[in-house]
Amino acid sequence: MKNFRRIFSIQNIVLILCSVIGILVISCGYKKGQSLSGSEDIKVISFNIRNSASAIEDGENRWENRHDAVAMMIATEKPSVFGLQEALPDQIQFFKDSFPQYTIVGVGRDDGIDKGEYMAIYYLNSTYDLINSGTFWLSETPDSVSKGWDACCFRTTTWVELRDKSSKEEFYYFNTHFDHVGEVAREESVKLIVSKIKEIVPEGKPVVFGGDLNSDISSDIFLPLKGFMTLASECSPLSDVMGTYNGYGTIDEYSVIDYIFCKNVKCKSYKTLTDNYGVPFISDHYPVAFEFEVD
Repeated sequence: MKNFRRIFSIQNIVLILCSVIGILVISCGYKKGQSLSGSEDIKVISFNIRNSASAIEDGENRWENRHDAVAMMIATEKPSVFGLQEALPDQIQFFKDSFPQYTIVGVGRDDGIDKGEYMAIYYLNSTYDLINSGTFWLSETPDSVSKGWDACCFRTTTWVELRDKSSKEEFYYFNTHFDHVGEVAREESVKLIVSKIKEIVPEGKPVVFGGDLNSDISSDIFLPLKGFMTLASECSPLSDVMGTYNGYGTIDEYSVIDYIFCKNVKCKSYKTLTDNYGVPFISDHYPVAFEFEVD
């Protein structure tokens, strides 16, 4: 028995030493923001988290029953940047408390300060410097708090210009949520988005645009966007075309209404995140993740 304990003890020590050495090798050789393969991959996640004000309607899927699983998704996927749609102030605070390693950019859509839903963008503050940012409204007067065309709600787009602290490479990210009722609003929002990106982003600079567009994009109203940018799901060698609106599993067919577009980047992968992070559905939408390199 003594010999057995001695052998068992030695084996444990060897295993522990091997684990420690392995961790040291990985940590010494791994640069933050760099994949283990050595490529400078940037991961962006776009996610409609479903607002916390819908507790009665959502029942067992209400925010308080989902937020820990949402946090698990972020912790598991480790995005460089993520954009939220439908986030209300209490949800914004939840992410601030849960993920201090990310800095938030965004305002409430109803007053330009802190009322209503945010199209919030979070970026890793150890990896990126914020060079510029802003929010505009999807309306005829985009630079002021306003409701556009036949829209049911105030709708906004928040954007950031980020610079990698190490490589000094820059890229832009735009995050939006189109109206769910106004057909004219969606058509005009497409035109406005294209116009604003052209206005804000210098020609040739890497840019990613994404969000909940509340529609499939087969309609001709999306032609200006599809002609100007590339669908991340189509340019990525690893990709899927899974439905993103799941309705908490209550609908027969999931539809694709959440999208990511890109320009002047090297596409790596696109994925609809359908894993169970602690509950069957972390929202009535699945997040979508896009990995790319800056050209």
